[in-house]
Amino acid sequence: MSFIEVKHITKTFKVAKKKSGLKASFKSFFKRDYKMVEAVKDISFSIAKGEIIGYIGPNGAGKSTTIKILSGILTPDKGQCTVGKIVPWKNRKEYVKKIGVVFGQRSQLWWDIPAEDTFDLLKDIYDIPEERYQKVKEELVEKLNLKDIINVPVRQLSLGQRMRCEIAASLLHEPEILFLDEPTIGLDAISKQQVRDFIKRINKEKKTTIILTTHDMSDIDALAKRIILIGKGQVLYDGSLQKLKNNYANKRYISVKTKDSLNIRNKGIIQKEKVKDGYNFCIDSKTINISDFLSIISKKVQIEDVEIDNENLDNMIVNLYEDLKI
Repeated sequence: MSFIEVKHITKTFKVAKKKSGLKASFKSFFKRDYKMVEAVKDISFSIAKGEIIGYIGPNGAGKSTTIKILSGILTPDKGQCTVGKIVPWKNRKEYVKKIGVVFGQRSQLWWDIPAEDTFDLLKDIYDIPEERYQKVKEELVEKLNLKDIINVPVRQLSLGQRMRCEIAASLLHEPEILFLDEPTIGLDAISKQQVRDFIKRINKEKKTTIILTTHDMSDIDALAKRIILIGKGQVLYDGSLQKLKNNYANKRYISVKTKDSLNIRNKGIIQKEKVKDGYNFCIDSKTINISDFLSIISKKVQIEDVEIDNENLDNMIVNLYEDLKI
């Protein structure tokens, strides 16, 4: 049974048109032209409870509008949306107690006071019973390793430390659904791994439904098994990440170190590049497998070393964008 149901959602905005130049700016004070922009067009999808969904797309695709509708901030012009049988924009007070939101570029923590003081304020806002609050806070402090930083003013924390506190703040009221918008932006490798490990942990232990919007495909690869790709306000792909990889992960990048000159033309070679200590190739593994390719190369030159890389997820998404013409 679906936990989140989105059916034929459409949202249009009235946007002012403005020409450049002082004369045009002055004219716009008296008469302004507008155009209608469809941010989302007839979007439909469903999400089961406990799923982690990667909700992705280029800038301006309609991701933020969809998330604002799902979180109850915006009301759609057409269509229906329910989250756990609640209509987000109609039952706002009841609904916000069931959701948590983390924005990588916006903070819900008060800048000049320790994170724990913000936690205490959120306890009162969400009307969390004292005993339950203390138990959940202690659990989050332990799991997110916040003991040494929870009483430090937020402005003195590193970005990674602040993001861990942001996640804790969003989970104090034990939401059923968590919206994550660029949760690891600007973080170093260690901090990213800590955040990802915790997200996977709460999803597994508490069955928290998570919708992740990000341009960092390594986050998607690490957390989501399913992605919803949106472009020009429409859902263009809704399916498993593995299926996407199967369709677009046919490219292999092979670096061959050799002192010999190599002249080769073979079906399946997408690109060949001469470099200082040998050659770089891009091959289509559906046309020619790696072992056959290296066998052909070894008959022509003396190979000193070989490096093989798979197609990364960023390139797969770019290829998908190109195929869908977005």
